[in-house]
Amino acid sequence: MDVPLPHLDRPFDYLVPEALDADARPGVRVKVRFAGQLVDGWLLERAESSEHPKLAYLEKVVSPVPVLSPEVARLARAVADRYAGSLADVLRLAVPPRHARAEKAVTTDTPPTDEPAPGGTEPDGSPTDGTAPADGTAPADGTAPADGTAPGGVPSDSADAGARPGGRAEVDPRGWRDYPAGPALLRALTDGRPARAVWSALPGEDWADRYADAVAATVAGGRGAVVVVADARDLDRLDAALTAVLGAGRHVRLAAADGPARRYRAFLTARTGGVDVVIGTRAAMFAPVRRLGLVAIWDDGDDLHAEPRAPYPHARDVLLTRAQLGDIAAVVGGYARTAEAQLLVETGWAREVVADRAVVRARTPAMAPTGDDPQLARDPGAASARLPSLAWTTARDALRADLPVLVQVPRRGYVPSVACADCRAPARCPHCAGPLALPSAQGTPACRWCGRVAAAYACPECGGRRLRASVTGARRTAEELGRAFPGVPVRTSGREEVLATVPGGAGLVIATPGAEPVAEGGYGAVLLLDSWALLTRADLRAGEEALRRWMAAAALARPGPAGGRVVVVADGALAPVQALLRWDSAWFAARELAERRELGFPPAVRMASVTGAAEAVADLLAGARLPGDAEVLGPVPADEGRERMLVRVPRSRAAAMAEALHAAAGQRSARKAADPVRLQVDPLTLF
Repeated sequence: MDVPLPHLDRPFDYLVPEALDADARPGVRVKVRFAGQLVDGWLLERAESSEHPKLAYLEKVVSPVPVLSPEVARLARAVADRYAGSLADVLRLAVPPRHARAEKAVTTDTPPTDEPAPGGTEPDGSPTDGTAPADGTAPADGTAPADGTAPGGVPSDSADAGARPGGRAEVDPRGWRDYPAGPALLRALTDGRPARAVWSALPGEDWADRYADAVAATVAGGRGAVVVVADARDLDRLDAALTAVLGAGRHVRLAAADGPARRYRAFLTARTGGVDVVIGTRAAMFAPVRRLGLVAIWDDGDDLHAEPRAPYPHARDVLLTRAQLGDIAAVVGGYARTAEAQLLVETGWAREVVADRAVVRARTPAMAPTGDDPQLARDPGAASARLPSLAWTTARDALRADLPVLVQVPRRGYVPSVACADCRAPARCPHCAGPLALPSAQGTPACRWCGRVAAAYACPECGGRRLRASVTGARRTAEELGRAFPGVPVRTSGREEVLATVPGGAGLVIATPGAEPVAEGGYGAVLLLDSWALLTRADLRAGEEALRRWMAAAALARPGPAGGRVVVVADGALAPVQALLRWDSAWFAARELAERRELGFPPAVRMASVTGAAEAVADLLAGARLPGDAEVLGPVPADEGRERMLVRVPRSRAAAMAEALHAAAGQRSARKAADPVRLQVDPLTLF
């Protein structure tokens, strides 16, 4: 039942009246009477009998369309158990709200079906019962088969294997040839083997084309694919690439931002088997694709992949769970590598797909930090200057060569944070203590939280009335650089206005992370400013996130031999800066993972966050039968006067921890406890 109460997270038996017998199929939406009220529910299965002597009847079949496939239902249950959540919460994320008009348009001629292919085999010749084919492909446990395939399902060399089994056409590897294991990955996808890969993309790589090649190889093998990206801009790139490779109408895009009708229409098109490929944002991670052969995610470190609604699943983990349950291929790709992806490589669950160092050096732009000793010797002010001389001369040289320049700044707005000009105390709102910001050069300071204007602000520490910028935003940066380079066009790209592409020719582009447009032929120079704002965040993933954002921007520059240069305003001795200069995110990810193992942080361990009022948190933990080796840490302050406790267990005990916390939450909901408690397993933010 679609009831958000943990103690009701179980199936219930109902009788099916004769009038509803034809429509009451597994997977349909229904209405049932529970506790005197009509509630929504999902019909999971039909049975001949029940252990319960007295049953109520189904009240209504909302729609005869079985929108919940057995594979997605199984996945939803696994995700709920993984994140200490309820099945109803996961199904709310997995199946979009019903739109009757879209449903009628899609299902009139192609009703959903879960029947296997004729003859008991899939189109590629593999059995439909989920068993491994007897042709030497990788088994589900990840052990190496007899044909020399590595644990991740990707052959250990890239030699041409000749014709594919069954006479299938081999997809041209094109750009995948730059990676020694790339062509072997495509062959494994065409053959229907459960290849698992962690892909580190080269600078300047058209990742959308590479994913389109991987999807085309999967489709050539008679299977479908699901690809998840972080935002609408990436989705548009992948949409165009797939249309060019597969042709129009061969895939659908699934994103919550597309609106309820379009989203539901795309969902039903996939559910009815109208297409074999679904791409989208995190809304697509549960897409019902028949004969699924590949799940893939791009830039898994982006926080947009984390679902903000209960039970707070991460798209990467949902797709990996799906790959494990279905014994299918998985690709985790990005310019930078996360600690979670590195763990997949180190445990042997996946193989890394990387380029040789000679290729990396040829494709990487020339990079330089501003905080190392040689630069400080030439420019002593580089340690404190926002735009050191090296960055300024690099931008000037690129503009003189009629090449565009990208400037990445971590904050949007004009001056998003101000301080007292006399004592340097942060300026806070007198009403809510929120940070004050300046909207423009002549603007009046206003609170970023409550929006109140603080025209007569006086510093409570020293009484001063003058303000200075403590953080500079993208619009102020554009204004400053416009004065530094008169006559040069200046464009901004951020949350308010995202530029997709930039035409060739000289010009300055000021962008916040994630909003960097693509320049025709690549940028002549990329400047990474205000690195301290990323590196000094009180966050476990501060270094990893800084490297991810820097590499995404640096990847848009021209190669070094073609004149591309990248300047990062930071100390070159810092580990994230070193990883950027060498374009070696795998080294940094291995270092991060080793440090987290030593300190006991995810993903080396599993950690749950329990947030709520102090009494409610203590009540839940007191009733939880946690594993004996569980550690309870805290409390630490949370938002709005609440507190947070952390529960840490080894990865092998993660299921037991999630089950114990979910059961304790069920006990509290059964007692109708007043204060809510939020449970999150492996949240992105711990402190």
